[in-house]
Amino acid sequence: MDGVTPVLLAVGTTHPLNIAGIGLDARIAALVGVRLVTVVAGVSAQDARGVLARTALDSATIAAQFAALRDLPIGAIHVGALLDAASVRTVARALSAFAGVPVVCDPVIAASSGERLADDAAIAALRDELFARCTLVTPNLDEAALLVGRPIDGLDEMERAAQDLRSGGAGAVLLKGGHLKADPTDVLATPDGVTRLGAKRVPGTLRGTGDLLACAIAARLAYGDGLTASIEAARAFVRGCLAAAVPFAGTRTIP
Repeated sequence: MDGVTPVLLAVGTTHPLNIAGIGLDARIAALVGVRLVTVVAGVSAQDARGVLARTALDSATIAAQFAALRDLPIGAIHVGALLDAASVRTVARALSAFAGVPVVCDPVIAASSGERLADDAAIAALRDELFARCTLVTPNLDEAALLVGRPIDGLDEMERAAQDLRSGGAGAVLLKGGHLKADPTDVLATPDGVTRLGAKRVPGTLRGTGDLLACAIAARLAYGDGLTASIEAARAFVRGCLAAAVPFAGTRTIP
C-alpha cells in the first residue's frame, strides 16, 4: 500500500463487552494496523451467560451509514452478525456500490452460548441474497448445517457443504472445523476446487474466534494480499490469539 494505511469496513452488531462484533473488530484493526470504519446494523446485550436482548437497526439507518462512507478508499469489508432478513437485504444492496472491494462474511447465526441471533428468514436471505456479493464466506459447522439444511459430520460432508454454499454464488467458502472432535481442519472451496487446511488444536478457549478469523482475513485482503495468503496469515493470527487469551468478564478474550 506504499505507506498508506488500508481502510477496513466492519458491518455488523455491537457487543457490550467487545469480545465479539464490531467492538472486537476495532481491537483487531488496532493489532493488525488497519484503519477501521463501521456500519452498525444491530445492537445486542450479551454477557458470558447469554443474550439478554438484540435489536436490528432500521434499513434506512443502515443504508445512510453506507452512504456516509462513499468517498473513502475502502480496501476490504468484513460483514458479521446481521439480526434480521431486512438488515441482510439492505447490506446486500449496499455492497453493490463497492464493486471490486473484497467482502468477507462471517454468517453469525448463533451466539457462543448457543442462542440464535438470526431466524430462518435471515438465514435464507444470507444464503440467497448476500453470499453472492461476497469474496469469501466463513461459516462454522453449526452455521453451515443450518445454511445447507442438513447435518455435517466429518470432512467429506464438510467438503460437500462448502461446495454447495459456493455454488449459491459466493466466490469462495471457508468452512471452519474448530468444532470437530479431532484436530481442527478447515475446508476451503474455491473455483479451483476444494482444499483441506489442517492444524494442531491449540489448548484453551477464546470467545469471538469466528470474528477474529474473518476480520483478520479481510484485513490482509485490504493490504492487497491474495485470498489463500490472507487465509493462512489469519489462521496463524487466530492460533496466536488462542495461545495468548486472557480471562475477562467470565470468559476469555484477546489481550
